[in-house]
Amino acid sequence: MRDHQLADMDTPDAGKWPSPSKAWFAAGMLALANTLAFVDRQALALLVQPIKEDLAVSDTAMSLLYGLSFTMFYVVVGIPVARLADRANRRNIVAGAIFIWSVATALCGLARGFGSLFAARIGVGAGEGGLGPAAYSMLSDYFPKERLASALGVYQMGIYVGGASALVLGGLLSTVVPPSSDVALPLIGSVRGWQLVFLMLGLPGVLLSLAMLLVPEPVRMGTGRSDPSPSMRELLRHLKRHWQAYFGIGVGFSLMILVGNATGAWIPAFLQRKYGLTTAEIGSTYGAITAVCGVGGTLIGGFLASALRRRGYERANLHVALVGFTLLIPVTSTFPQMADYRAALALIGTMTFLAGFNFGGGLAALQELTPNRMRASVSAGYMLLVNLIGAAGGPLAIALVTDYVFLDAARLPDAISIVCAIASPLSVVAMLIGMRGYNSAITAGLPST
Repeated sequence: MRDHQLADMDTPDAGKWPSPSKAWFAAGMLALANTLAFVDRQALALLVQPIKEDLAVSDTAMSLLYGLSFTMFYVVVGIPVARLADRANRRNIVAGAIFIWSVATALCGLARGFGSLFAARIGVGAGEGGLGPAAYSMLSDYFPKERLASALGVYQMGIYVGGASALVLGGLLSTVVPPSSDVALPLIGSVRGWQLVFLMLGLPGVLLSLAMLLVPEPVRMGTGRSDPSPSMRELLRHLKRHWQAYFGIGVGFSLMILVGNATGAWIPAFLQRKYGLTTAEIGSTYGAITAVCGVGGTLIGGFLASALRRRGYERANLHVALVGFTLLIPVTSTFPQMADYRAALALIGTMTFLAGFNFGGGLAALQELTPNRMRASVSAGYMLLVNLIGAAGGPLAIALVTDYVFLDAARLPDAISIVCAIASPLSVVAMLIGMRGYNSAITAGLPST
């Protein structure tokens, strides 16, 4: 049986690396898909307050709507779709995923109560569960390892472009159609202003799912077309061999993303409750900060890791990420305590930059550790961990502190500080464990592509 554990040998079927123009076109299209995914996701955060008032629910219920509903089917769908992506056409999987989550986003705009909105959000998660693992695997076959961190940085840039777009567009729309106002639509009838936002977000995704068919499916580098996909036993054996690296990277990023999702979900409400900013003001200021600082962080971090990697610094990918993780510790817990909203926004910008700085190198290290036909499956496992701990746990952790520890929604700033002060240092501890395993894997020999 072919040994997939350490290296895939090059074969005549493997072909040559795609041209830079084809590779960057694919990276740009996948980044656009990631952007749209986060537009759909972050729109809910901007609308927390009006939705909460309309549906008469608690902070905890809103955190479940933001995190758990999205994660439930994301988790269920992620692993089987990733196993399929290790065998089948990944481009088609991405196109189908975009279509599914876009339709589900539009259905959020038709929801008439908490239950139907929760169900529609499950559909959004089910669709987005097919994007990440397939995209990571495709990029690993478009870019050699010396440039992979740069490409992954561009892809992850979509998080911040999408989040910022949701905030800015949502803020602009709220000045024309207030979230709590009633709007009469042909065929649909009367909807609230916040429902109109979700309806408008659905159409671009349907169009993008068709445009994604312009991206060629890349040849799987380092494998022949007839090479079998590894069995689950082989996959588990490989994970066990490098468990420290996978555990450290997975848990470290999960805790960092817990902080990111916790703050991302509640910063709009925090800015409203503590400083009295309006939805439009939050959309324009926080949206601009997310765009500039997030995009800057992902590009600088990814291209820095790639530059160091090309200069022969084998451990650059994870070392660059570790720097960002460490610098996040003081920033995340202090921004909610600022007396002036401008100081808080400055620290939020710093936090956003550092979070983005980590992605390119950290995710490239994860792909480096993994043989080609295991990459989508391993990426799905990573995203499973990230979504269970980060996407579902972060917003819920803060809501539980406000609702059941402080018993006061006005204590949201203190809840954010407490959650971040615990999770950020733990993320660094996990990454140090990952670094030890990563160093051992490099010594033993990484996969050839």
